[in-house]
Amino acid sequence: MSKIRFHKLAALVVLVGFAAWMGTGKFSSVGSAQPSPDEKPVQTEQPKAPLRTVMVVAPPRLDHARAIRISGQTEANKRATLATRAAGIIAELPVKQGDHIKQGDLVLMLDAEEKTAAVDTAKAVLVQRKAEWEATEKLMKAGSVAKLQADSAWSNYQTALSQLQAAESELSRNQVKAPFDGVVDRVAVELGSSVIQGGEVATILNLDPILGKGEISERDLRYVKIGDEAEVKLVNGEVVTGKVRYISRDATSQTRTFPVEIAIPNADGAIPAGMTAEITVRAKPVDAVMLPRSVVTLGENGDLGIRAVDGASKVVFYPIDLVDDTQNGLVLGGIPATAQIIIAGQDLVKEGDEVKAEPANEAVLKKLAEDATGTQ
Repeated sequence: MSKIRFHKLAALVVLVGFAAWMGTGKFSSVGSAQPSPDEKPVQTEQPKAPLRTVMVVAPPRLDHARAIRISGQTEANKRATLATRAAGIIAELPVKQGDHIKQGDLVLMLDAEEKTAAVDTAKAVLVQRKAEWEATEKLMKAGSVAKLQADSAWSNYQTALSQLQAAESELSRNQVKAPFDGVVDRVAVELGSSVIQGGEVATILNLDPILGKGEISERDLRYVKIGDEAEVKLVNGEVVTGKVRYISRDATSQTRTFPVEIAIPNADGAIPAGMTAEITVRAKPVDAVMLPRSVVTLGENGDLGIRAVDGASKVVFYPIDLVDDTQNGLVLGGIPATAQIIIAGQDLVKEGDEVKAEPANEAVLKKLAEDATGTQ
């Protein structure tokens, strides 16, 4: 019985001890490291990711004439399609295709025997009436002839003069003459053939100057003015120079572009009309930089521009103004003089990123300087 009592007493002691331990509330810390409500958690500092390295450069500045390029073609300064003013048979055709003629030269003469005879008759009558008037005038001054008779002689003389002018005018209708200096581009008739009134005879072109014609965009219109120099590259590779002589003030409705004309000296007529050409108008020089094409990228809004690094080592974006596109690279305006332009790694960063700027090496700087000098 004593052993049973001992075990009961031991169990009771264990139960009382466990209850006392539960009352302390410290059992929650067993198997965990939970801090007490009054304890602040210890902050563990995360290591920073390394900054991305980009190559930057402050390119040399240059004054470069803005280039506005236009697709176009050459056209004659003047073009005339000559036609007859009367019907008849072609009696004279002194020109042929390719002939150079002067203003007033005879191009075609219709058979006009009757009209020629009428002119000859009118000339003879005029000579007679003039002699009669001069004789009557002398007699009137001497008092031998009445004034009324002298007036009649004067009237006859003036009538004969008018008749001659009318006969010559009618004869001239049988003639076709050159309206300006030029080259005969086409002859549409043959000697001895019959033509109707208004029938086409020949086409004459004036090719000096030859015109380079194209249309300029409304965006570039503000940069171009009358008298600006222009280069015209012909489809055969020849490059000629001229000046802007006309800018339309009325846009083409379909394209919203403005027709322009470049006058190009062409004394020898070597440049023909109708040849495809690329026109480059050189506007006023602007402050710009020369950079490789690879530096141009898209901004967050889809604008073309370049990325640069500011004084706080943050990436910034500058929209560009394309001044010219040359063999050496792009000539860009709108870039601040202090800009450290990213020329390597620009597509791996975005605006606002902090970066490590690494200056370009001497070889890169030398190449940029040579390219900029080559555009002058």
